[in-house]
Formats: sequence, C-alpha cells, structure tokens
Amino acid sequence: MSDQYPPQNPYGQQPGPYGQQPGPYGQQPTGPRQPPLWAPWYGIPFVQAFPRFWKKYVRFDGRASQSEFWFWALWYVIGSAATGIVGGFFNVLPFVDDASNGLSGLWALACALGFIALTVRRLHDVNLSGYFAFFFLIPPLGVLFSLIVGLMGSNPQGQRYDEPHRG
Repeated sequence: MSDQYPPQNPYGQQPGPYGQQPGPYGQQPTGPRQPPLWAPWYGIPFVQAFPRFWKKYVRFDGRASQSEFWFWALWYVIGSAATGIVGGFFNVLPFVDDASNGLSGLWALACALGFIALTVRRLHDVNLSGYFAFFFLIPPLGVLFSLIVGLMGSNPQGQRYDEPHRG
C-alpha cells in the first residue's frame, strides 16, 4: 500500500472532465456525474440524451456535443415512429379521421423549438454563430446544413459561448 497523497491514477492519466477518472484504455466512465446544463456532454449515453434535451429545451446559450445532437435525432425518429404507430391504431376507430397525422404533428411541433435551440448550441460547439440556424428556413439547404453541422468536430474556441453563471 502506498502512502502517496493524492493517490495516483493507476492508468497514469489525468482526470476527465468534471473530476471523473478515466477508465482503463482511456475511455471515460459512465457514472452518475453529469456536466452542468451550460456545458456540452461529450460521450453522452443514448438514454441520457432524451431527458437532457428536455431540460435544455429552450436554452440557446452554451454548447452541445455531437453525441447530444445525433442521439436526439435518433430519439426524434423513434418518437416519430411511435406516434405514427399509435396513431395508426386509433385510425381503426370509426370516429377518428386521421390520428397518425395528428399525433405526429403534435410530436413534431413539441420538438421544433428544442431542436432549433439544440442546433444553435451545436453551432456554438463548432465555434459558429447561432444565426447560421436560419439556414433551416431554406428546405433543401436546411437538411444538408443539419448534416454538416452534426458531422463537424468540436472547436475549443466555442467555449466563448458558455455561460456558467446561468447554471
């Protein structure tokens, strides 16, 4: 037993973000510690991306990691499929006209503002102004732009958009 203080990491690596110790082979642990809402969560677990999206629903400040962006896109597709399936079951009722379009529309409407905010935060992470999100208003260009922003790597200079005082 060693008398070293502070104890040395057995892997010889520095602590990860927010005080986490990296695991063997350099991977970050998946523990209960989460970064604050103003900070991006790099390597967010798929399951955690859903509640984090709703917690940061209309936050246009700060940054969003690639994994936050793409995992939310996957959650959106899953939600769209689920609302379509549930709406399809209601369509067999004689007094329901088109439930699948109604439920899917509500889901899309509920997610729209949050996705715009997420895109602005993703733009901040690549060190671009959030005003580039206006490209979404041009339909064919908006889809292409979303793919490009999602694939761009993080830029450390994007930290200028962080606002830790907002919590």
